[in-house]
Amino acid sequence: MKVDIPGYKVLELEYLVLDYNGTIAVDGRIPEQIGEGLKKLADRFRIYVVTADTYGNAKTQCSGLPVEICTFPSPDAARAKQEIVEGLGSGKCICMGNGRNDVKMCRIAGLSVAVMDAEGMYGGLLAEADICVRSMEEGLELLLNEKRLVAALRG
Repeated sequence: MKVDIPGYKVLELEYLVLDYNGTIAVDGRIPEQIGEGLKKLADRFRIYVVTADTYGNAKTQCSGLPVEICTFPSPDAARAKQEIVEGLGSGKCICMGNGRNDVKMCRIAGLSVAVMDAEGMYGGLLAEADICVRSMEEGLELLLNEKRLVAALRG
């Protein structure tokens, strides 16, 4: 996806990197409408779900969805997520998250989206995000409608 945002920058995005809990899942479960949104976005992006898997069911919940799931045993989830994004090429990544351990990946992403939904959002993430949305659904819809990105980010 290529988006020219007047007065800001040209985004050339290939990867969508999503935190799991609080970003695409509530209490460890992916709502049906989020699964449908991920299916729509799979034509535009290669989608990665990055998670410490707090509930231990992320792989099961992501089964059948067009995503690659990355779990990590490291106690430093923030660093693990950052390394995944760096490996993909941070400037080509959209990172979407809600937690403190999402700050590092959002800081280096080509585009970062902070999600404020049922599980809340870490306040410090707001300072690193390009855009903040009120829900998981809004976050995915934002990527389906490029003009919303332009409207929010133009100079």
